[in-house]
Amino acid sequence: MGLLDSILGRSKPVRPDLDQLFAVPSAALTLRAGTGFAPTGAGSVCFAGVEGGTFARIRQDVRDLLDADTGRGGVPVEFSQDSYGYTWLLARQPADDLAALVNDLHAVNTLLQDGGFGPHLLCSLVGFRDAAGRRLALVYLYKRGTFYPFAPVADGRERRDNQLELQVRAVLGDDLRVEGDLSRWFPVWGAPGL
Repeated sequence: MGLLDSILGRSKPVRPDLDQLFAVPSAALTLRAGTGFAPTGAGSVCFAGVEGGTFARIRQDVRDLLDADTGRGGVPVEFSQDSYGYTWLLARQPADDLAALVNDLHAVNTLLQDGGFGPHLLCSLVGFRDAAGRRLALVYLYKRGTFYPFAPVADGRERRDNQLELQVRAVLGDDLRVEGDLSRWFPVWGAPGL
């Protein structure tokens, strides 16, 4: 960061630390104890759509890597595209094996980053649910290097449970690097894995 950046108040962006995902299994224990939310076994990675032979090869590598894991109870990886043109990769593992799910998501992120598609990575999320059926996701923002909770209200409309999100932030503040700027807690309506 240069002198001009300091004067103008610009800050150096946080370099994505994909290893932050490995903190999710221990944070999940804190989350369950503090709020009753448990992992669903579903998680996803979102990235900007990319075309070309190199990306097609990486996509096939991701599919081969995760589909080979179906012998442990997982299901083949699913790719989808949302209405904004972003590509989502959905991975599943048994709900009681959050570490395996996190390993899968980390492997996908690493393959994309090592293939030169790191700037296209947007977020990863891990799904949770409580006994009442409420849904929650822990979302990791690559460009910020932080997590935030996203809790949609299950009423068919696009509304969030802001109180629950703030409660989760308070519970997980010591376990995860939680995004401090609430304006960056973007909704991920209809995200696979949520």
